[in-house]
Amino acid sequence: MQPSIIGLDADDTLWHNETVFRFTHDRFNELLSDFADPATLDAELAACEKRNLDTYGYGAKGFTLSMLETALNVSKRKIPAETLNEILMAGREMMRHPVDPLPGVEDALETLAGRGRLVLVTKGDLFHQESKLAASGLGSFFSGVEIVSEKNVETYQRVFARYGTSPDAAIMAGNSVRSDVLPVLEAGGFAALVPYPLVWEHEAADAPENHPRFRELSCLGDLPGWLDELRPH
Repeated sequence: MQPSIIGLDADDTLWHNETVFRFTHDRFNELLSDFADPATLDAELAACEKRNLDTYGYGAKGFTLSMLETALNVSKRKIPAETLNEILMAGREMMRHPVDPLPGVEDALETLAGRGRLVLVTKGDLFHQESKLAASGLGSFFSGVEIVSEKNVETYQRVFARYGTSPDAAIMAGNSVRSDVLPVLEAGGFAALVPYPLVWEHEAADAPENHPRFRELSCLGDLPGWLDELRPH
């Protein structure tokens, strides 16, 4: 069965995102260099982010709050107010960062729109994700936009049902094995991994091997070709 619903991730699938987080993370390490070495800061911030996911969710706002909390903890509340303000400003710059679509994405979306209905399925802050989609200029390609708190089996089942199809008639493409591949396959759908050079450690997972409903692609532009392979003869 060829999928009729084509789900697409946003961050690091349609536009650059992790590079912005890495730049801000490096800036955070510079600001806290008087209190801890980079390895310690990396570990403390990662642990703090993980603890806060259930409270803040995903995205730049939660990351900023986790940076502030980590700064206070690592410095034992001795960090100057000026440094806290710089961390806050760094987080604000993340929210305002220009949206840069990845090469070839617009052409790929135009082709994919002729293969089925496109639905954006992304995690993160509602306001920020909507703002990035608007700034990207790609919104007109999508029949629907789903900004969710987590990507798991139940999420995908609910999303696909909302658009009138079952998982076995849907495909999801994205850069995260953990979020865009494994739960879709478990739900019974098709999944395409479009790797991005940088991967947040929380999203890291091993890709499935020899799975009949999975394909790793070099870029989003390769997805129409796989869909054509899935077309019944």
